[in-house]
Amino acid sequence: MQYTLIRAKRKTISMQVRADLTVVVRAPMKMSQKAIDQFVQQHQRWLEGALARREAHREAHPELGADALESLKIRARAHIPPRAAHFSAIMGLTPTGVKITAARTRFGSCSGKNSLCFSCRLMEYPDAAIDYVVVHELAHIAHKNHGPEFYALIAATLPDWQARRALLK
Repeated sequence: MQYTLIRAKRKTISMQVRADLTVVVRAPMKMSQKAIDQFVQQHQRWLEGALARREAHREAHPELGADALESLKIRARAHIPPRAAHFSAIMGLTPTGVKITAARTRFGSCSGKNSLCFSCRLMEYPDAAIDYVVVHELAHIAHKNHGPEFYALIAATLPDWQARRALLK
């Protein structure tokens, strides 16, 4: 298996499959090449599964051209902020701002200052899934983690949140 090796001041070894299907192994500076190769060999099954999942994701979400991406951004700017305002009123939580990005790896985020960002790629999913992401990020205003209170707040707003989240998979 081919991989890119990155040696760094660290104590542990890790392996990552990037979106472009390249494999990156990060290892301590003084770890032997033999030990690194053994690690990769021992984790071959995980690696094959991770590569298969990444490939399936790429097939399900082909690269968008500039025009298609801009179209998604326009639709998202018109659709997502009103949904955020709607659920903000229901939940009693107010974001400091709502921004639309073209993020590829996450559907939404909540900053430490309670500013919400949503990927325009959400527009490729049903409204039920979009509403779940909006509620999820709003819940981070009250709870900056994924603890029981966080999910209780989501469940109080969207009792079927698990089915909605499944639409994103």
